[in-house]
Amino acid sequence: MKAEIITIGDELLIGQVIDTNSAWMAEQLNQIGINVHQITSISDQSQHILKTLKEAGNRARIVLITGGLGPTRDDITKDALCQYFATRLVLNQEALADVMRFFEKRNIAITELNRKQAELPEDCKSIPNPIGTARGMWFEKDNTVYISMPGVPFEMKQMMLTSILPLLKEKFSLATVIHKTILTTGLGESFLAARIEEWEDNLPAGVKLAYLPQPGIVRLRLTGKSCHADKLKNDITDHTNKLKALIPDLIFGEDQDTMEKVVGEKLKAKEESLSTAESCTGGYIAHLITSIPGSSTWYNGSIVSYSNNAKSTLLDVPHELLDKHGAVSKEVVEVMAKNVREKLKTTWSIAVSGIAGPDGGTIEKPVGTVWVAIAGPNLVYSEQFLFGDNRERNIRRSAIAALNLLRIRL
Repeated sequence: MKAEIITIGDELLIGQVIDTNSAWMAEQLNQIGINVHQITSISDQSQHILKTLKEAGNRARIVLITGGLGPTRDDITKDALCQYFATRLVLNQEALADVMRFFEKRNIAITELNRKQAELPEDCKSIPNPIGTARGMWFEKDNTVYISMPGVPFEMKQMMLTSILPLLKEKFSLATVIHKTILTTGLGESFLAARIEEWEDNLPAGVKLAYLPQPGIVRLRLTGKSCHADKLKNDITDHTNKLKALIPDLIFGEDQDTMEKVVGEKLKAKEESLSTAESCTGGYIAHLITSIPGSSTWYNGSIVSYSNNAKSTLLDVPHELLDKHGAVSKEVVEVMAKNVREKLKTTWSIAVSGIAGPDGGTIEKPVGTVWVAIAGPNLVYSEQFLFGDNRERNIRRSAIAALNLLRIRL
């Protein structure tokens, strides 16, 4: 079952707006067993739309279209659809009633342009828009389903979830698709692949593995598709368990987990608390932690001591220690961890100091050199990391490495 996605709008082609619709739609379609074969962004030109619709219809059973359904002159998708399906626009009374209710609820007078939102191609199946004025349209031609939706993301998503996905599942006999994602850290993609090569070679037919790397993390996604849902589920569960037994030291979570969420759950379960002292990460670890709802139950706060003076005045790091060893050192980062734990009165603490780059490196301490320390009950432990020369990636990798050191201890 192949699908294509067409997004319409000049704003997409000049980079003014990023097409997030396609990625979200592709994910939703994949989850119900529909493969997205192609994604195309095109201009607000009638002939361009007509040509693209024809090409997509020759390749796919399902064509999803977003954009160009507004009330202004540059919104020409409905006219192009009428031309493609040899039909005409007519006033849809049900759609008009919805448009009028939409504006009455907001105490806004309806205009003639707003009324035109209720004009729909005569031969389409109308799809309600519960949070906007532009209705969706469902067409069928030459054994292909075409579905046109608004380009506004929150309107499109609501329409997909409440109407379109259920209609597609009702119309087509779709295979079961199961995704299982295992989250790893501590080993790069190629080294990880070498370590699990035999396991990967023995995956069952119909189950594929994808490597999805990002700074500090490699996600391993198992994807299976089958008409036999129970067998597929058992196969993926069995091979997930084998992977966990093979690389237990590298796995920190599954599916929608994040490193900060996993650490938080462990601290919460133990009724323990955390504080952070950050230099090269500039508060990024605190940002990750506080993005988790409820993190205030286990996270007390951070001291961002970016300069040497701040390390001395805020964290009581001795000047002679900074002069002798430098800010990026085992000695300094361990004092940072110990003192922030004492100042913020937490069970555990994390401290990070490094050279994020692109400048500041030396032969002894090149860009990407990072020291991380954790302090806890009767424990101060530190480790040096050597990352790369990209500032943004170094900050991200430092944060993940720091949180992972604590996760391992917990």
